[in-house]
Amino acid sequence: MAKPNRGKNLREIPSRGRGECPVCKRGGVKLLYEQEAEGKKIKVCKTCRAALKSGKKQLAAGS
Repeated sequence: MAKPNRGKNLREIPSRGRGECPVCKRGGVKLLYEQEAEGKKIKVCKTCRAALKSGKKQLAAGS
């Protein structure tokens, strides 16, 4: 994991960057990766970012 996504930089982010991923609905994961969705940027977890990038997952229309 890249250094901007761990350690001291996470202290500045609310809840230390953790929450529920809007794609996979898992809770307590780090939401550090921005993804474009319907003209808005949303934060997703690391595994969903990789799956969206490779085409294995797609964003739902309502997210």
